[in-house]
Amino acid sequence: MIYFDAAATTLEKPVLVRRAMASAVHTMSSPGRGGHPAARLAEETAYRCRTAAAALFGVGSPEQVVFTCSATHGLNIAIHSLVTPGSRVIISGYEHNAVTRTLHAIRGIRLTVIDTPLFRPDLSAAAFEDAVARGADAVICNHVSNVFGSIQPLEQIAESCRRHGVPLIVDASQSAGVLPVRMDRLGAAFIALPGHKGLYGPQGTGLLLCGRDAQPLLFGGTGSASRLQDMPEALPDRLETGTHNMPGIAGLLEGIRFVMQKDLESIRAHEQQLTAQMADQLHRLPAVHALISEEPACQAGVLSFWTEDRDCEELGESLARRGVAVRAGLHCAPLAHRTAGTLEKGTVRVSFSAFNTFRQVQVFKETLEQILREKVTF
Repeated sequence: MIYFDAAATTLEKPVLVRRAMASAVHTMSSPGRGGHPAARLAEETAYRCRTAAAALFGVGSPEQVVFTCSATHGLNIAIHSLVTPGSRVIISGYEHNAVTRTLHAIRGIRLTVIDTPLFRPDLSAAAFEDAVARGADAVICNHVSNVFGSIQPLEQIAESCRRHGVPLIVDASQSAGVLPVRMDRLGAAFIALPGHKGLYGPQGTGLLLCGRDAQPLLFGGTGSASRLQDMPEALPDRLETGTHNMPGIAGLLEGIRFVMQKDLESIRAHEQQLTAQMADQLHRLPAVHALISEEPACQAGVLSFWTEDRDCEELGESLARRGVAVRAGLHCAPLAHRTAGTLEKGTVRVSFSAFNTFRQVQVFKETLEQILREKVTF
């Protein structure tokens, strides 16, 4: 199978990720729940993972790295910590349902959507500055669109937020492990990210990087301050309740180490080259329209396209039957499609990881070309 769906999950993992997970299943119990070797090993592994993440993402203390089950989980914690009924919130026009549905559930918020064109970071930065200057209680922005791969001018947006005293929540779902994401540079209130995408960890893992106090989303046992009925005040215990996913955390630690060893710049360059090659191949096909930036610095390793005479989901299924995995439809981001003008048709999305090859791109083009030559029957 040719797997071009890394924006959903990186399917191919480093060997050490799989080994660490298998080992954790029979060597680790729950951190903070005992003094025996299995509990101690779990505690040490969890701390190593926090420490590695703090180093990669410029977080001042490992305790500010909170384990979550996904970026969505982390975004829910962050949003519910800052946003209440009546809050003024600014978001980009390319946010995922993890943001928009969470905001929709908080009644009475006043929402401003920055719906600038694709691949225009200059316009986006100016629009955010103008909106933030008028006042807000929170800004929420993804670093990279999960649909189009467009990169937001995050450092300029963060600077606007700092200058006007507005807390920033960053959704780094598509950038963590590919682009620099540094809490020490951004000064964000929260950065949420998944473990199973650019960090090459397993599904069911994520991190919330905390630059300020947060409110618990879940309540229960933490293995600390057990006499209290309130959740502990200190991080990470305040936001981590219940049994930790130690196989997932052990795998995530090895995924972070893989990214740090391979180097962000190398990973980014490889994905950019694949994206450029894919765009070139798609432009050679009649009736295929690819949405891509003319400036490589404005786009990550995610590319969407559509065809004039094929339904995108039918096209995705045809590719799957021929051993090519992509994603088709609205990608859980109808706001992004509405902003870009693709809401009615949706798109076929290809997305890359460090394990994809240029040969795979060529085979993809040949397979798609063959499908498009076939007569559609209903």
